[in-house]
Amino acid sequence: MMHGPEKSDPAIVAAKSANKAGQPGAERMEPRAGAEGTARQPHTDRTLSRADVSPGLTRIREAAKDRKKERFTSLLHHIDVALLEQAYDWLKRDAAPGVDGMMWADYGEGLAERLADLHGRVHRGSYRAQPSRRTYIPKADGRQRPLGIAALEDKIVQRALVEVLNAIYETDFLGFSYGFRPGRGQHDALDALAVGIENQAVNWIVDADIRGFFDNIDHDWMMRFVEQRIGDRRVLRLIRKWLKAGVVEDGVLQAAEKGTPQGAVISPLLANIYLHYVYDLWARQWRQRHAQGAMIVVRYADDMVVGFEHRPDAERFLAELRDRLAGFGLDLHPDKTRLIEFGRNAAGDRAARGEGKPETFDFLGFTHICSRKRRGGFLLARHTRRDRKWARLQDIKEGLRRRWHQDVAEQGKWLGSVMRGYFAYHAIPTNSHALKAFRYHVVHIWRRALRRRSQRDRTTWADINRLASRYLPQPRITHPWPSQRFHVTHPRWEPYAGIPPVRFCAGGTR
Repeated sequence: MMHGPEKSDPAIVAAKSANKAGQPGAERMEPRAGAEGTARQPHTDRTLSRADVSPGLTRIREAAKDRKKERFTSLLHHIDVALLEQAYDWLKRDAAPGVDGMMWADYGEGLAERLADLHGRVHRGSYRAQPSRRTYIPKADGRQRPLGIAALEDKIVQRALVEVLNAIYETDFLGFSYGFRPGRGQHDALDALAVGIENQAVNWIVDADIRGFFDNIDHDWMMRFVEQRIGDRRVLRLIRKWLKAGVVEDGVLQAAEKGTPQGAVISPLLANIYLHYVYDLWARQWRQRHAQGAMIVVRYADDMVVGFEHRPDAERFLAELRDRLAGFGLDLHPDKTRLIEFGRNAAGDRAARGEGKPETFDFLGFTHICSRKRRGGFLLARHTRRDRKWARLQDIKEGLRRRWHQDVAEQGKWLGSVMRGYFAYHAIPTNSHALKAFRYHVVHIWRRALRRRSQRDRTTWADINRLASRYLPQPRITHPWPSQRFHVTHPRWEPYAGIPPVRFCAGGTR
């Protein structure tokens, strides 16, 4: 099933040697996993439970954990009809169709025969990947995020292969990587970052974002990275097909020379594999060999936050990071990448120099702020990003406009559902004021919508407050303090790594 690794490109060997170290879319579709504003990652538990009860995947996981440098040369047989059926069941029911026009429910008619045929084509090599259908969803800053909606059969095969590959790569990925991984989510990354800033000697923050990451993944490098662990040529051929399938926009097929479509089921895993070799292993090596003080790292997809004790470390890391990414066809976003003074000493040090308050930075929908506890002492405050809050309120206003003539009770039930989803993600400690403000604005928008339905409407504040009390949830903090949840999930820090003063917030022990 496995053989030793073949001779690799020197750049890949260098990367491996470092191994010591909520916006609604225009239409419903398979989402980019872990999008900000959602507290739930669909199907994560079912994915893990399937892997746990599958003897074949269990053996793969154990072999991958024990033999880190070996390649798996026989994997495709794990994609059987039963796994394809589960992959179909895991897909989103009301997702928008791809270029095939096939909806989930339509494919379910005669499902057994369809999956048997799909299974045969995959194993015979006659399966053909179809191009993704290009669509766009609005971002909070007013720009459009391009998504690629895969054909339904492509989603099924991709989802099944992700299940198999996760058994390998979940043993390889490092602890500070949180995005698009089973059993990990945004709040795990937020907890790790908060604990690192509060417990370590962090004085400087590098807030980095890769510009157009999904659109600029180099296909050749992508396949070289995958081949470090995967030697099954049939699996490699499938991945190449999906990378090269292209996209259809306005009826025109656009060839794919680089990148992987956001929205494709396989894309999150491929993105993690790419950044594992390009960034994660390198960052761990940099920490071991170069950092002179404390250093913490948290990555969620292409959003990276790195904390440093000393400014020279931070400046050198950022400069070398730019060079590192450039070697793999990537670059940092100039407007979203910053080095700022931040941490328990930032306010005092800046005041001594006659400077203003410490700058803030955004991560996963929250603005992180240097604050103080009531009795003194440093407090990391996290508030909902203002632009995300106002974008969500605008969505609610548009939603009420579409429900203009619905019964008040129906509107109230819909608003209550929307607010409960919003609170589920944003109800973290230190964010209560933002939650109260959000509820106030929702009530105000609802009252204005009711009054505008008729010139005779006399909905008073007393009336709308009674309706709000009946249908809308009250804001309350539901998430524990980061240190409480983090230390339950990860009961110890990663051990010291070669340099006694250096500690690494990895969110785990690998």
